[in-house]
Amino acid sequence: MSRFEVEFYETARGEQPAKDFLLTLDKKMRAKMANMISLLQDNGYELREPYSKHLSEGIFELRAKVGSDNTRVLYFFYADRHIILTNGFIKKTQKTPSKEIDRAKKYRADYLRRRRTGNEC
Repeated sequence: MSRFEVEFYETARGEQPAKDFLLTLDKKMRAKMANMISLLQDNGYELREPYSKHLSEGIFELRAKVGSDNTRVLYFFYADRHIILTNGFIKKTQKTPSKEIDRAKKYRADYLRRRRTGNEC
């Protein structure tokens, strides 16, 4: 079975929030998250905890831990084996902040709207 294609969500202004976040991480965490993205490419829908978790309404989190630091990148699936990475954050609480989930949903809605209208993302 072929790998999934992972893409970064891009705003109308050309920003890529998940990519920008990943670039702020230290070398170890960035390498760990790169490995997690590769695992996601290989396993797609089959990737489960502790690596990935469904959060809400088709939004998932990709999980990485180095020492006591927990990093999350949110994503969703799109047709034809595409995975869109939306945003990321350092997890400081037990529960994923709803503002991060809401941000991912907003980005997904924008992505889907722009795809439908032909304004490529």
